[in-house]
Formats: sequence, structure tokens, C-alpha cells
Amino acid sequence: MRFRQLAMEMAMSDISLVTGGAGFIGQHVVDALRRRGDRVRVLDLQKPARPCAEVEYLLGNITEQAAVRSAMKGVSRVFHLAAKAGLWAHRKSDFYAVNQMGARHVFQEAERAGVERIVHCSTESILKSFRRKGGDEPTDEKVQLTIEDMPGDYCRAKFLAEQEALDAAARGLPVVVVNPTVPIGPGDATLTPPSRMLLGYLNGKYGAYLETHMNMVDARDVAAGHVAADERGKVGERYILGGTNLNLSVLLKELEGITGRPMPKKQVPYWLALGFSYFSETWANITGKPPAAPITGVRLAASPMLFDNAKAVNELGIRFRPLRESLVDEIQWFRDAGYLNWDKSGGKWDH
Repeated sequence: MRFRQLAMEMAMSDISLVTGGAGFIGQHVVDALRRRGDRVRVLDLQKPARPCAEVEYLLGNITEQAAVRSAMKGVSRVFHLAAKAGLWAHRKSDFYAVNQMGARHVFQEAERAGVERIVHCSTESILKSFRRKGGDEPTDEKVQLTIEDMPGDYCRAKFLAEQEALDAAARGLPVVVVNPTVPIGPGDATLTPPSRMLLGYLNGKYGAYLETHMNMVDARDVAAGHVAADERGKVGERYILGGTNLNLSVLLKELEGITGRPMPKKQVPYWLALGFSYFSETWANITGKPPAAPITGVRLAASPMLFDNAKAVNELGIRFRPLRESLVDEIQWFRDAGYLNWDKSGGKWDH
């Protein structure tokens, strides 16, 4: 009987916990872990639209430490992706409660449980300062910024969350940080801001654009990066999970080439976009509805968001797929899901 009990305890200790595992990137991380052979547990506010029978789903909020402690039982590895995303919230305090304090709860309970590894999902938006415009040289992991460099509450809260991760690593917790850039690709059922942006252009919602420099990455490659960070990442270090650096105008040309749909050619000047964002957020604060143009997003657009992925490629062995492949797959997913208002016929793209 004692041998059987020990065997059961050992089996239960081989669980990988994914906080936020019902989200866009989270679901891809769950899929990647299952392909690796892991037993997977998800802690999220809700189950995904299509839950997997082999995955254990726990409903809970990382702001509640008891829920995190319960989810951590028998866990050997933690992938912390749960966060309050978006660049605006009616209650700004939610960003800090979820992103900073929620991360602290995860690290505290992981330490209590004695987990073997934690991969913390940060973001590229905290690696650029809106106060320092800088040049067009890609940013790498060596950049050092302060909270004053962050353009809004989302970025400040995510900055503080990453500091929680690095502080935990400094006190001996086996934490590795990954910083995904703008995620695209199939399967974004919650329609995160990048997907909403793409849909807006594809459906003709936007008649002009604000030129900006960005880095886009396939969410499936981001998931592979989480697994690689678990297997090969160095404790206390960060890895930028970024794919292709490009201008928004180049992205629009790519979308036009894939779909045949004309994309806007008119540019909006930065000063006009910033002014509209202040009006948009003022109205949002009155109505409680998300603004069309968050101030944080416009401020981020003012500084080139270009990133160097060499460290992830060389140390983690990640290979990032071409941008066009990711766009084709996401547009096909939009089509299959009925999100394109100009094509409801389904089927395959003739690309």
C-alpha cells in the first residue's frame, strides 16, 4: 500500500501548470506541452471554447492566493501567462491587482510548493521607453529601463510583474522570463488587440493608418519558446520571442497581397492620432466602453518597436516562421470562424 501511495504521489508531482491557459498564447502553450508528453493543468477565469479532455481545468483568479495555492498542488513546472491584457481599463487598479500582485502570488506559492521551473510570460512593450525615441536599431535583452519609461498603466503593471519575476529568481526561485512581441496566428478566440487590429483593416473599418515600426511573431512560435525556456533557458534571464520587424505600411501591403482587399494608403500624423486618443479615452472613461485609440498604444507607436531575437534563436534553439505564413493561417482562421464581413463562404484561400 505504501509503495502504491508513493507511486501516486510521484505521478501527481509531474504536472505542468499553465496560468491563463485558456487564452490565445496559453492554449498554444498547452498544446505544446501536451505534445511534449506533459500532464497539464490550467488555471484561468474560464475554460476555453473547446476544452481538451486530457487537460485539467481549474476556474480561479490569480488575485486570490488561495486559488493559486490549490492549483499548485503536485505541480513541478509553472508557465505563468495569466494577465490583464489590453492598453486600457475602466479601473486602472485592475492592471496592478492582476499583473503585479497576481504574479507575486504565483511566485510565492510556487516557492512554497518547491517547483522545479517557472517560465514567466512578460511583454515586449516594457522594453521600450516612450520618453526616448531612439533610432531604428533593434532592442535586445540587455536594455535597462525604469517604471518612468512606461507609457501607461498596463505597461507599468507588466514592468512591475517582470520585476517580481527577476526578484524571485534573485532569491533562488528557478524563474526564466520570456518577452513575446505582437502575437498573431490562428486560434485567437478572445480577439486580442493585434487580432482586432488585423480584423479592422481586413473588414474596412479603418480608412487610414498611423505609421509605426513593430515586431510580429506567431503565437505557436511563442508557445515553442515557452517550452524551450523551460528546457534550456537560464534562470534569472529574459528572452525576446520575436519574429519579423516591419512597418505597419508593409503589413498592410502584405494583407492586400494575400486577400486582394485594398488596404488604406492614407497616413494619420502622430499629433492628430495622439489628440484623438485623449478624446477617445475621455469618452471611454465616461461610458465605460473601450476607446478606439488608447493613449498607451499611440505613445508606443511613436517609438520604433524593433527587437533582436538572436538570444532566443542561439540559446533556446527557436526558429520563427515567416510572417506571411502566420498571416495566411490567421486570415483563414478568421474566415472559418465567420469574422470576415466580406466573405462568409468558408473554404480555403487561393494563395
